[in-house]
Amino acid sequence: MKYRTLGKDLQVSAVSLGCMGMTHAYGAPSDEKEMIERIHEAFDLGYTMFDTAECYTGTNPDGTTAYNEELVGKAIKPFRDKIVLATKCGVFWDENGKMIRDSSKTSIRKSIEGSLQKLDTDHIDLYYQHRIDPNTTPEEVAETMADLMKEGKITHWGISETDEEYLRRADAVCPVTAIQNRYSMITREYESMFPVLEELNIGLVAFSPLANGFLSGAYTKQDKFTDPLDFRSHMKQYTDEGFDAYAQLLQMIQEIAEERKVTPAAVSLAWMIDRKPYIVPIPGTRKSSRLKENASAADVNLTIEEINQIDTLLNQIG
Repeated sequence: MKYRTLGKDLQVSAVSLGCMGMTHAYGAPSDEKEMIERIHEAFDLGYTMFDTAECYTGTNPDGTTAYNEELVGKAIKPFRDKIVLATKCGVFWDENGKMIRDSSKTSIRKSIEGSLQKLDTDHIDLYYQHRIDPNTTPEEVAETMADLMKEGKITHWGISETDEEYLRRADAVCPVTAIQNRYSMITREYESMFPVLEELNIGLVAFSPLANGFLSGAYTKQDKFTDPLDFRSHMKQYTDEGFDAYAQLLQMIQEIAEERKVTPAAVSLAWMIDRKPYIVPIPGTRKSSRLKENASAADVNLTIEEINQIDTLLNQIG
């Protein structure tokens, strides 16, 4: 595994682990013991940043709530001081499953205490504002994060799904270490923020770097996701039209993977890693084989010709 630095001094593995899907967004939560083993395996493979959030919850077969933070907290306990622990605040679900955004000082204060307890730790290494709250200014959020740093409850902070204006205003009050935005070959709108990230020395942690598994090449039109709790059931790329739109891209990724004797997932992640030294993808998985595939991307150095070939096709697709 190779490593890179987010912001001024937060060193993390070039491919890190998004833990959300173990309890949230992909149907029923997986067995806790099995997922703890998976996180241990990730650590053994060289993953050093583990990403979770306060709102990543699911319902266990017995009706109890599966808290992703509790799962991650149990899993990382044997090597807590050797990894970067990232979690998020500011997003809640109401009884109808609607997202509620609250990044007020009171809300963040309550959230940090709950996260520290669930994760069984005395500090968070990278604490994100999960989504922009229209009722709270970026300056207020940054001031709260600065206070938490002074108190030793967090060491770095970030913002998820931010835009340039919000980021600049927040960073001016308390330096931001990383943003966490959706980014993949088929979701590229945030590339417009690369210049400001470089100017301010802020990293990009890319969530859904494989477009929720689509770019792994593991699925075809025949794969249907009908569980309403599975995010893929609502995603355009998993429709027949989506597969048709990206057929050429999937074929190109497959061809490059075969030439290099790696997987399509490794090629897709390598494309992202090779673009900028401050980009860190956090693919998630419940499978051991996928952990290994994703980790291998850190050692796949695509040529300029291969990157240009992919980019040319992406620009044609639009």
